[in-house]
Amino acid sequence: MDVKEAVALAKKYVGEVFAGEPMSDVGLEEVEFDDGKGIWSVTIGFSRPWETTRGMATLLPAKRDYKVVRISDADKKMLSVKNRALVG
Repeated sequence: MDVKEAVALAKKYVGEVFAGEPMSDVGLEEVEFDDGKGIWSVTIGFSRPWETTRGMATLLPAKRDYKVVRISDADKKMLSVKNRALVG
């Protein structure tokens, strides 16, 4: 599969796995392909309504979650969805 298909599958999987949990501002953050293992790692970022601040602080950007979706290139199977470790 190519990078566009891997990204589309990752977005679809995130939507399915987190169905019933409202998300907004879903977007691609990172893509990596491991040639040796044949695995795509696609990071998808999104915001959730319960993670936004209320009141005067609403001018601040919403907190974002980042999920790394690992997909097998051979059969397009989702292998895992994990939180991306934030450095900072």
